[in-house]
Amino acid sequence: MRSLRILRRTAVVTAAPLLLAVAGLMHPSHLTAATAGHWAGLHIVLLPVFPFLVLGLLVPLWGRPRRDIEGALTVLSWTGCIGYAAYYSGLDAVAGISAGTVVDHGVHGAAGRLFATGDELGRTGVYGLAGASLATCAVLWRRHGVRVLPGAAVLSVACWSFVDSHIFWPKGVFTMLGFAVAFALLTVAASWPADRAREPESLTNP
Repeated sequence: MRSLRILRRTAVVTAAPLLLAVAGLMHPSHLTAATAGHWAGLHIVLLPVFPFLVLGLLVPLWGRPRRDIEGALTVLSWTGCIGYAAYYSGLDAVAGISAGTVVDHGVHGAAGRLFATGDELGRTGVYGLAGASLATCAVLWRRHGVRVLPGAAVLSVACWSFVDSHIFWPKGVFTMLGFAVAFALLTVAASWPADRAREPESLTNP
């Protein structure tokens, strides 16, 4: 039963990054008149997918006790996840859907400004995701100790790479695969009983 629960949770947290990795293989390398329609269409399809990347941080935290420093860190994680979902969706809409649409209609001069705005939104979103990742790993460290280190290490590299890789092949695809591996490792680590040495002391007296 426990192994089945871990398998289900792992499937949930890796679905979005694996789907984005596959989409990255189909993502045009450059926005041109020939690729504009595909460029805009792909980002329309992916618009609801990018926000689900945060499940890799929220699922391992599910059911964590919200008290003391852990509660504050959990709030920080949720805040960073919300910031990522909002701002990275902005990148998808501006540099993906809007830029692809204007180029597809022959308005090439606007694409550069749209890319510049989209890049700023995207970086802000990734910084939010990185902050959420740090807060999540801190909570899991307090609960599970060194078991979280492999996932945390892979996650930090993926966040660093995500700043300028999007899902473009090859860097962006490997970045998404990195997220999938990191989320799976953190989910498995969080499935172990909490390290009792790190648990808050319980009250023994009424």
